[in-house]
Amino acid sequence: MSIDKILIISFFNICSTVVFAQNKPYFQQAVTYTINIELNDRQHRIKGSLDLEYVNHSTDELPFIWFHLWTNAFSDRNNTAFAREQLRKGNTKFYFAADSEIGKYCDIKFRLPNGDSLQWQPSPSSPDMVKVWLQKPLRPEEKLQLNIPFETQIPRTFSRGGHDGQSYQMTQWYPKPAVYDAQGWHAMPYLDQGEFYAEFGSFDVSITLPANYVVGATGDLQTESEKAFLENKALATKDLKIFSDAFPPSDQRQKTLRYTAQNVHDF
Repeated sequence: MSIDKILIISFFNICSTVVFAQNKPYFQQAVTYTINIELNDRQHRIKGSLDLEYVNHSTDELPFIWFHLWTNAFSDRNNTAFAREQLRKGNTKFYFAADSEIGKYCDIKFRLPNGDSLQWQPSPSSPDMVKVWLQKPLRPEEKLQLNIPFETQIPRTFSRGGHDGQSYQMTQWYPKPAVYDAQGWHAMPYLDQGEFYAEFGSFDVSITLPANYVVGATGDLQTESEKAFLENKALATKDLKIFSDAFPPSDQRQKTLRYTAQNVHDF
């Protein structure tokens, strides 16, 4: 076969793929999150629950949903995509991490509103991805509601999120459905390099923690007492020239902060 013919056949295949993709209707799945969590800053854990509403706007029936459990990327020094990536880059900080610095989902369940538990299984190559099997396929334009109680051990900050003592950087911290689009499921593990692909959705998040913590978060703060707290903090530090790195003891009192956000892809 001549080179010209090979090039013509390859070009035809590329065109066919492009036309096929363009003929599939565009859609975005709809996701609504209601999250209630509490921070234990002695054990560096969060515990709470997620009520999830997922609407299937695709033309396909979905017998299962892939979920990101990205904290599990820090659960094993060898056998996660993140761990392998770190070693390929010559970074051994995570490989030699102490047991107390490891992060993971300590407990999680996927339940229907009637209390029935759904079966789920981790990806063989990526424990931070799990496939949740539905009792019946979710048909086009049908709505699924799930209750997901979970408890997470927050890792030391090795990548983007985690904690440094009692300073917390909470990124990719809650169970999140993977994106389903015209190309199918994007069940991607956590990696240090690159960005995240996520469904856009609405969030209503309540966070309980010691009363003297200063919190910055996605969306609009709904707690009026916390707005006053932050204003007073701003005034108290306005003319301060020297800041101490020492953290004050955690207040024995607790506060609960509520944030809402619309049409964003992360919290």
